[in-house]
Amino acid sequence: MLDGKRLLLIVSGGIAAYKALELIRRLRERGAAVRCILTAGGAQFVTPLSLAALSEDKVYGELFSLTDEAEMGHIQLSRDADLLVVAPASADILAKMAAGLADDLATTALLATDKPVLVAPAMNVRMWQHAATQENLAALESRGIHRVGPNEGDMACGEYGPGRMAEPPEIVAAIEKALGESLLGETSATALPGPISAGRLAGRRALVTSGPTHEPIDPVRYIANRSSGKQGHAIAAALARLGAETRLVTGPTAEPDPPGVTVEHVTTAQQMLAACQAALPADIAVCAAAVADWRAAEEAGQKVKKSGGKPPALKLIENPDILATLSKPGNRRPALVVGFAAETEKLVEHARAKRKRKGCDLIVANDVSAAAGTFGGDSNTVHLIRNGSAEAWPPLSKRAVGERLADAIADHFEAGA
Repeated sequence: MLDGKRLLLIVSGGIAAYKALELIRRLRERGAAVRCILTAGGAQFVTPLSLAALSEDKVYGELFSLTDEAEMGHIQLSRDADLLVVAPASADILAKMAAGLADDLATTALLATDKPVLVAPAMNVRMWQHAATQENLAALESRGIHRVGPNEGDMACGEYGPGRMAEPPEIVAAIEKALGESLLGETSATALPGPISAGRLAGRRALVTSGPTHEPIDPVRYIANRSSGKQGHAIAAALARLGAETRLVTGPTAEPDPPGVTVEHVTTAQQMLAACQAALPADIAVCAAAVADWRAAEEAGQKVKKSGGKPPALKLIENPDILATLSKPGNRRPALVVGFAAETEKLVEHARAKRKRKGCDLIVANDVSAAAGTFGGDSNTVHLIRNGSAEAWPPLSKRAVGERLADAIADHFEAGA
């Protein structure tokens, strides 16, 4: 995908500028040619020499350089690229892009280009959450600017929240997606519909489950697990961005409803199964929810009190198996059923056995041991398992995992599998 492609990388100010060095290295490994523009702010964090050494090309920075304008010119600099990437994209450069300002070489190149543009925002959490930044971003996305990240995590300033620049592997994946659209003929940045990928699943109906289920013991207690719903919600949003008519059935979670997705909130496994069956027929089913395996045989009508003696016996019965039910052969079976295998050991081995046992087409295996930090966290490391292969993915944000899985699903249908 990247071999022979020409990328113009704009490095703006921010501590995340150091990640641009790793990004260049990864792009060059994949055969891409990278030319850099370094802003005055970016030069406070990385040097032109480091960018030039890794890109093996001249680094540009001055708008009114007599030599550069005579030899290249800011217009030609932007148009020679297949894609413009702003990483990191500071709040300042996003604001200038939204307003159409052109007061330095970077913003002039961005305003002069007729090629797709991808931004990787990076800034303090309060700057990211500020209404001005969100309005600027909305304006840019409405014009077709692509975005990857930001991620949530610790800030250099000591705060925690969204604002960390996406990791280089995530940005590389986003670049590949944007270039993939360009190959399909969508080469004008102003004509692009906003999301990085759109339309590949147009006309398809997708069903996604997400979050935990809560199985009541009495009116105040329940059986549950630590699933946050972040991964399932990210998958639903990614499928919708690819054009699928997406329905999300989610257990209790603090995650906001994804835009462009029809959401049904449930509590128990039985309710989730009923909602899934009511949503059929569907072309795609992705069972990402961490459904409780068991529930109390009888729910107490009143709060169970401590008696001062032995704790009450809790009789459990098995919950319905939603993945296996949706995978059963029949005319209401989705054309593609994707399961999840949350494992703490023998990840691929157990996931392969589960795929065969449940009858699903694909299964995503992820490590949910305490050390992995998957439950409740913002990143995931998974294997995508098909009939005869196990594809290991690098550590990615859950949003990036969702986008990559949605693309794999689109690939499946485009290949006529």
